[in-house]
Amino acid sequence: MNKILIISNYYPPEKGAAANRIEQLALKLHENKYNVTVLCPLGNYPKGELFPEYKGKFSVTEKLQNITVKRLWIYPSVSKNIFKRTLSVLSFSSVLFFYLLFKKIPHKVVVQSPPLLLSFVSVLILSLKRKKIILNVSDLWPLAAIELKALKKESFSHQVSLFFERFIYSKASLIFGQSNEIITHIHSIFPEKECHLYRNFPDHQAKEIHFSTHENEPIKLFYAGLLGVAQGVFELCQKIELEDLNIELHIFGDGAEKAQIEELIQQSRSLGTEKKIFFHGMLERHILHEKLQTFDIAIIPLKTRIYGSVPSKIFEYGALGFPVLYFGGGEGETIVNENNLGWVANVGNFESLNKALIEISKTGKSEIQMMKKEVFDSAEKNFNLDFQIKNLINKNLF
Repeated sequence: MNKILIISNYYPPEKGAAANRIEQLALKLHENKYNVTVLCPLGNYPKGELFPEYKGKFSVTEKLQNITVKRLWIYPSVSKNIFKRTLSVLSFSSVLFFYLLFKKIPHKVVVQSPPLLLSFVSVLILSLKRKKIILNVSDLWPLAAIELKALKKESFSHQVSLFFERFIYSKASLIFGQSNEIITHIHSIFPEKECHLYRNFPDHQAKEIHFSTHENEPIKLFYAGLLGVAQGVFELCQKIELEDLNIELHIFGDGAEKAQIEELIQQSRSLGTEKKIFFHGMLERHILHEKLQTFDIAIIPLKTRIYGSVPSKIFEYGALGFPVLYFGGGEGETIVNENNLGWVANVGNFESLNKALIEISKTGKSEIQMMKKEVFDSAEKNFNLDFQIKNLINKNLF
């Protein structure tokens, strides 16, 4: 059986798009007769503390759905302090460095990037060992960090990050980009580098959709995912205008902005200014999908337009049959419009967002129910993970 190693900073039971993306890749490679091992940190994300089953351990090897998962020590942190965050990445990268240096590893290795330091360390050792390096780029760092104002342009950290970025592109055997913008950026640096589009499609298992809806209820808009700086859900809660509309906003998730969101909702209730926003916390993915059967539209926000970024929620909720209200700019807008997945509001423009909400309120629940079947069919046809993986395997890329 063909052996392959995947190196990632995230893997279930951790939450979020990054962990889901790598899990889907691992499972699909296994289905196609690959012997897959995943190398990742001890589970800690998104709370920034080790899960109970990993506390007090330096490394853990486990079998999850026929995937061998090797977890190495990390100093976990989701602090906004850049030094603590850097220390966290450095801790895992250091352990990973020695593991890759001294352990026997397969010839084919998929390296997830970002984080840049992790991918730099991985590519450095793997290139010295003459391994086939498949670099999977899901976001453009340090460019995204500059746009998010997490990194100052021309600073020392920026210069180091640019060196890491160029190094991993140059040493990779081939590169998968999650968007056309990512591939365009890489080719602007290395025009001859072999690159392939690899979208973050979900495993579209359902053959039909099941919704439970009541015409006399408000339209239920929902956000489900990480509550971090990049998503800007707290600002969304502050500036969204639902008071005069037949719409509610429901939030599922966890992250840095959780406490602020809960406090905002509590304050609005205590002041008698109900914002029609409801917070449900973090749910297991299968439980969340079951609960969402009574909901109507997924909102997908980004705080700012990030070049190269395409939120995986577009594909995930399309596969579940949910129309989307996209509020993130960039290539995601094109995907939503070309596939008739719902509505688009200009990123960062809350006047545009609130106008879209008025349009949604006027659309009504019955028409939205009809849209769901159209969205589901479009996603089944255009966001097919099995076809994508088989196509890459047939090209002998793995």
